[in-house]
Amino acid sequence: MRIETAFLFDLDGTLVDSVYQHVLAWKSALDAEGIELSVWRIHRKIGMSGGLFTNQLLRETGCDIDPERIDRLRRAHAEAYNRYGRDIRPLPGARELLAWLTDAGIAWAIATSGRMETAAVNLEALGVDPGRIPVVTRDQVKYAKPDPDLFLAAAQRLDVGIDRAIVVGDSIWDMLAATRCRALGVGLLSGGYGPDELRQAGAIRVYEDPADLLNHIDEVGGRR
Repeated sequence: MRIETAFLFDLDGTLVDSVYQHVLAWKSALDAEGIELSVWRIHRKIGMSGGLFTNQLLRETGCDIDPERIDRLRRAHAEAYNRYGRDIRPLPGARELLAWLTDAGIAWAIATSGRMETAAVNLEALGVDPGRIPVVTRDQVKYAKPDPDLFLAAAQRLDVGIDRAIVVGDSIWDMLAATRCRALGVGLLSGGYGPDELRQAGAIRVYEDPADLLNHIDEVGGRR
């Protein structure tokens, strides 16, 4: 009996080239609050949930943390990110990879730490209709990455066991979440993390981008 594989994709930095737009949007939100933080420190947090992200950033800067300030940061980030939305494009091979999986009859879904207020821009750029394709956002789970809730919910939407899933992501937070729910993690370099970082966080394979993954899809269980 053959075990069918399902693919669960992160969105930012995995399917769309949007990581640095998120970095700049967070920088804009932080500047508006008078919080000084280097851009590289912001980048290292991209991929985890927005609430955890702001908690860690505020803790690192020694600023006061209160719910109102966190909410202001979240809303300012979303507003700034949507301004950059027109510049967001799919990563090389992203559309082709998703089309190949669909044609091969292989189930796939998207699970993102972003809320729909920012994810909608990315989905439009990618040409994915959340009315037809399972998309799980931060709005739909209690905890986001590095907790595994997003991927567990996506697997449930596909009606597949999480132990059959391949989690594809660009950050260590994706790989940690995959490990915690006992899925196999595949890392992409298109979000800015290095191959050693992704492997140390649990990735079984690392590829450059979606195009590279598609060229090696048979290595991770992709079969027609």
